[in-house]
Amino acid sequence: MQIAVFGSTGEAGRLTVREALARGHDVVAYARSPRKLDALAHDRLRVVEGELSDRAAIGRAVDGADAVVSLLGPTGRGSGGHPITAGTLHVVDAMREHGVHRLVATATPSYRVAQDGEALPFRLAVAVVKRLIPDAYADIVGTGAAVAESGLDWTLARLPMLTSKPPRRPLHVGHVGDPDVRLFWLSRSSLASFLVSAVEDGGYVSEAPVLST
Repeated sequence: MQIAVFGSTGEAGRLTVREALARGHDVVAYARSPRKLDALAHDRLRVVEGELSDRAAIGRAVDGADAVVSLLGPTGRGSGGHPITAGTLHVVDAMREHGVHRLVATATPSYRVAQDGEALPFRLAVAVVKRLIPDAYADIVGTGAAVAESGLDWTLARLPMLTSKPPRRPLHVGHVGDPDVRLFWLSRSSLASFLVSAVEDGGYVSEAPVLST
């Protein structure tokens, strides 16, 4: 398969690219700073340079893909506006234009779904984000909506706090309020494995599970 990866230069993004390559897939990584991917150089990896506002470059990355994985997310630096939502909408538009139907993306539990219950740690964490970085909160929620309303075969993996440490337990896939879904932590390696597996097996279509390890 050919997989286009957005958000490829962050730690989780690089792990996802590496995981997809290790499983034999061709990867097109979209990057504002391609040098961050130099260590992953591979004959099945092609890097497309561009900003999230560059519709033409996004189209080049998506063209020919069997699926798109997006790890785009706000930085929390308070730059204003909703650039991740806008960028995600550009990706969705490019997928429609090029006939690509499978989208596996990430968000956080700030974007709620009907299956979510109540859990105090998640409730407090979302309240803090909404209070301290309201633009980032709105961008996360907008990104989730852009994916869920895309009309594509989408999966939205919602993420708690991420860690680079090895997972301490098997990956749990559920919703807010499930006893095994925790705010701390999700291993980035487990996230990368889930994202690539979701592309391969088509699991969790039109679902937005919370992941934790």
